[in-house]
Amino acid sequence: MSDPTETRSVVIAGGGAAALTAAIYLGRAGLDPLLLEGQVTGGQAATTALIENYPGFPDGVSGPDLVGAMEGQARKFGAEIAPLLVERLELGDGRHAVHTARQTIAARAVVIATGASHRKLGVPGEGELLGRGVSYCATCDGPLYRDRHVVVVGGGDAAIEEALFLARFAARVTVIHRRGELRAVRILQERAFAEPRIEFLWHHVVTGIQGSGEVTGVRTANVETGEESDLGADGVFVYIGTTPNTGFLPQDVETDEAGFIRTDLAMRTSAAGVFAAGDVRAGSIRQVVAAAGDGAVAAGSVMKYMEND
Repeated sequence: MSDPTETRSVVIAGGGAAALTAAIYLGRAGLDPLLLEGQVTGGQAATTALIENYPGFPDGVSGPDLVGAMEGQARKFGAEIAPLLVERLELGDGRHAVHTARQTIAARAVVIATGASHRKLGVPGEGELLGRGVSYCATCDGPLYRDRHVVVVGGGDAAIEEALFLARFAARVTVIHRRGELRAVRILQERAFAEPRIEFLWHHVVTGIQGSGEVTGVRTANVETGEESDLGADGVFVYIGTTPNTGFLPQDVETDEAGFIRTDLAMRTSAAGVFAAGDVRAGSIRQVVAAAGDGAVAAGSVMKYMEND
């Protein structure tokens, strides 16, 4: 193992609900966890305008408020939170090395809760116009499109939640979906169909994003006929699934075919002393409450591991 610059009992990689919950439990247990949150605390929950299905908030709670409270609670119980991104995990015998750009930290146990990132369309114009009309966060960028026309790509919960949020600002929201029906839960579908500012383009995919300097429209293709057409738009918001943030892992940590980390019910991975929780874990239902539960279970497993180590 590389020579560390710091030694800790537990390092938590990630900054979302799973990571923060693990930090709360481990801090309260006196294990002085170090949470490496990357660039932003809160994960995807922090970019969600309204979370309606987190227990205890019958009127909903904003994502930033919820994860902000979690962060404050983690700090209260002694967790240290640093804006460092884990670049590489090096497994060792009894201790693992967590590499960041600034330092290497040796830890007896590591909890991986790095979540997942929005999947890209992979079409011409997407990368070039990122931040200039292409976005993966309606909560972040929606207010910029007041009284304008925006496109939402996708048909699941995230896509429809964000389409409804965008309808607060935009004059028109076009949801483009490759199927003829949505995959979102029924209550979201009902709200979307009842919203006069939201319209649907069924059986279509986006094959290109148009514009020079800023988005002016999208090129679409009918999946049934292959016919292509252009649709003018001022912004494109993409919600077609996620990919796990696991590029820093060694091969000894087993993942599934999509790259999500395999764990047992105790959140233990295939590597001793390494645990995984939240959206990065294979089998996660990608909900904030489930991520928090995973974080609690992982923390309990860390405690048992430390006792037996």
